[in-house]
Amino acid sequence: MRKSEFDRAVVDEFGEGYGRVVTHDVVLAKLGNQTADEAIAHGVPPRDVWLALCEVENVPLSRRHGVGLPKPRR
Repeated sequence: MRKSEFDRAVVDEFGEGYGRVVTHDVVLAKLGNQTADEAIAHGVPPRDVWLALCEVENVPLSRRHGVGLPKPRR
């Protein structure tokens, strides 16, 4: 997962406004008590951050994998 895919996944799951709050304010214990923004800035792979964020925010498993990808071109 690239950072752009992470950003898209956050907006798709949480919305534009709340997504910014979640990545800025929610502390992820699994990632050393950092927020998602901090963890990515410190080099944690976006996929790991996404999965930790999903766990904390109780995102259903069915919506955790394969998100953030652009829709296929036709």
